[in-house]
Amino acid sequence: MTWLITKYFLTAAVVVLVSEAAKRSDKFGGLLASLPLITILTLIWLYVEKQPEEKIANHARYTFWFVVPTLPMFLLFPALLPRLGFWPTLLTCIIFAVVCFGLFALLMRRFGVDLL
Repeated sequence: MTWLITKYFLTAAVVVLVSEAAKRSDKFGGLLASLPLITILTLIWLYVEKQPEEKIANHARYTFWFVVPTLPMFLLFPALLPRLGFWPTLLTCIIFAVVCFGLFALLMRRFGVDLL
């Protein structure tokens, strides 16, 4: 149980660090947020918990493929925010990212990459 609490604390600390950095500097906050900090922590947790190397490698591989279709959302968000406000923009971007992911998964299936 202590290990699980430690994992939660450290992972939450990364999120707090990024949000606090973003309050002080848009650029630095964006830089930190763009780093795969949660993925790196997840890879560490999987390794420390003695998961098979294949499982760890698959996590990294699928993370790559799942990130690609979400990238356009980060261009759409700043364009919509002044027009729609925060919550409608966030909801629109989430829906947009899900649609992009679905289309991307269909496209990648043609190349032998099964994401769904």
